[in-house]
Amino acid sequence: MCDKCNDSLSPGQKVATGIDLRLIDPVIEKYGSVKGSLINMLQAIQEIYGYLPQSAMEYLAEKTDNQKATIYGVATFYTQFRLNPIGKYLILQCQGTACHVNGSKDISRAVCEYLGIEPGQTTEDLLFSVEDVACLGCCSLAPVIMINGEAYGNLTPKKAVKILEELRANENKGA
Repeated sequence: MCDKCNDSLSPGQKVATGIDLRLIDPVIEKYGSVKGSLINMLQAIQEIYGYLPQSAMEYLAEKTDNQKATIYGVATFYTQFRLNPIGKYLILQCQGTACHVNGSKDISRAVCEYLGIEPGQTTEDLLFSVEDVACLGCCSLAPVIMINGEAYGNLTPKKAVKILEELRANENKGA
């Protein structure tokens, strides 16, 4: 967004790289004066944007009694928080014991090779993000991945890639 487009915003509410910081104001109004509510505010902000933009965390520090370092410390400590946008499809790759002994590393390798990314990354088209997780609680389906909350089990590398190919094909049909 151009600087002229930001002229109607008050200082501290500039839209940084498409991030409308005004969306945070209701969160700050609700929790800003409540001691110990930083996690609640960060959860709400992540719900708004899908991740925690740096500009949003800086704005939160400006508008509350929280230091930037404290906000960043909490955001990086808890694995529930993301500092980068995630893809439309979030792929959780189980690396738990049952999945490990049933070939989860081969599944992970195939998924990452197909997408051209590593765990913790997102494809350039923002379609897929991959995360390794300790356990998905679907041990009887090992090896398993979860995509947007749906478990896919008893996988082989070929089956895992086929699932991703189908998701991509469905996206291309809709484009």
